[in-house]
Amino acid sequence: MPHTDTPPSSHATDLALLLTLSTLWGASYTFIRIGVETIPPLTFIAARTLIAAALLLLWMRSRNVRMPRDRRVWMRFGVQALLNSVVPFTLIAWAERSVGASLATILNSTSPVMVFVATVLITRHEPVSLRKLIGVVAGFVGTCLVVGPSALDGLGGQLVPQLAIVAATACYAGAAIYGRSFKGLHPAAPATGSLLVGALVLTPASLLVDHPWALEPSARSLMALVALAGLSTALAFAIYFRLIQTLGAIGTTAQAYLRVPIGVAIGVVLLGESLPSSAWIGLACVVAGVAAMSMPGRATQVRRA
Repeated sequence: MPHTDTPPSSHATDLALLLTLSTLWGASYTFIRIGVETIPPLTFIAARTLIAAALLLLWMRSRNVRMPRDRRVWMRFGVQALLNSVVPFTLIAWAERSVGASLATILNSTSPVMVFVATVLITRHEPVSLRKLIGVVAGFVGTCLVVGPSALDGLGGQLVPQLAIVAATACYAGAAIYGRSFKGLHPAAPATGSLLVGALVLTPASLLVDHPWALEPSARSLMALVALAGLSTALAFAIYFRLIQTLGAIGTTAQAYLRVPIGVAIGVVLLGESLPSSAWIGLACVVAGVAAMSMPGRATQVRRA
């Protein structure tokens, strides 16, 4: 019997998965930085989505999880692909050629703010509360403190690339809200479907623009690509779509805050970077904000009991 529904979940499991997702996406910045050393961004992104989709398809086949065949569902996969991979991946890869990594991290961490505002003013697809609002604000302030307030010094200096990152972040926010429409499907199905559609869009563009057959990527870049595709994309997307159904859009986007200290820690350990003096205060704000955003309400707790 094929799996179709989201597996049962507890809040402890959700928090563990949220931490895992934050770690996987926090590490993606390092993988991307290494990968694009010898692989052009468009080809790198196309290969990322193609490899990740293939890995998820193999996993689904081994677990007897079937992809839906409804044309309307695949059209929704297409929308999700545009919001969650094709547009934001491309915008960020282009923008980070001129925007500093620290400022890009702060700009890219505003998705919980956007999701909260959209939920309150437009979609109203899940309950909002003062607690969640405090969590959104605390998490964003903590992000700025972890990265370092000096990162904001370059704000406005490269306006178009910075706006591109904000636009990419808006896409991620829209993807978190739109991902709720896949309720009832196994989390691997929208993850795989959206990546497949993304690969179908990005691969021809890569062939046309970069002529990847003429490239000579280094072993270091290829290893980063495999790690990014397998861990930070295939596995991360499967976790992401599960959390969208259990924690909701606001709770799931809390990982945008949590992955900042994780990414900074990776940079300290692997790249010898130093922490700003405000980092520990910022970390406390991030943890408090994530807890407030992801904590289930009373109704949710009763349903899970």
